[in-house]
Amino acid sequence: MAFPIKTCVLCGEEFELRPDKPGYANRCPSCSSPEAAASSGQNPLAFGDREVNAARREAMRNLLYRKDS
Repeated sequence: MAFPIKTCVLCGEEFELRPDKPGYANRCPSCSSPEAAASSGQNPLAFGDREVNAARREAMRNLLYRKDS
């Protein structure tokens, strides 16, 4: 059984997505290692400020639940 070939979102390198691969499914093994995340200076789970996220949630709420009359 062949494993799917994916392209890393960080470096653009192609890699095989194996079931036992550590890290993220859209990153190659070298980019998804903990050392690579620490050396880049970015937290992969930090998506922005609380104010920006709150404004985004409020805008989505207004779009989804507004009543057109």
